[in-house]
Amino acid sequence: DYELCEEWGHLYPVPREDLINLHREHLLHLLEMGDMEKALQLLQRIEDPGICLAISEQSLDQHPNLAASHFLADYLTGHFYANLTTARRNEIQALYMGSKVLLTLPELSRVNYFHLSSRPLLMLEQLLMNMKVDWVAVAVETLHQLLTGQEIGFTIEDIDNLLSKYAEKALNFPFALKEKRS
Repeated sequence: DYELCEEWGHLYPVPREDLINLHREHLLHLLEMGDMEKALQLLQRIEDPGICLAISEQSLDQHPNLAASHFLADYLTGHFYANLTTARRNEIQALYMGSKVLLTLPELSRVNYFHLSSRPLLMLEQLLMNMKVDWVAVAVETLHQLLTGQEIGFTIEDIDNLLSKYAEKALNFPFALKEKRS
């Protein structure tokens, strides 16, 4: 049905908003089905870059599943980096990094941290608080690779400071040692 509507859009004038809504729904449907290749083809077929940007941003704002969010954040930063405001760029890059970190976690645990996908530092802190040290190691390595040369509102030093803070807390003993008296 989406493809039929798309053909009608080529034959008859369709208002811009309706065209954006059609393509957004089609894109979200393809992403929910896990067909990233067709989703990419759909975005490449759209000739107007303004419409393509609007569709991609609106789709991302619908908070689709993890793979779809990762795909859309990657597409937006890859194709429309210069068209985004600095704040929006940072938000999308943080979502990309957060979704990349989530993809490194065991599949059954991802749902517990999905709500933090746009806040990678907070996700890292939550993993530390939940004593998921092995997962933190992989997450930190992934973030270090992704942050190289990036400006997204936090740095490698912020990650190191967070790790230092929790390492210090792990060494705090909640009781004082008493001396033995003779």
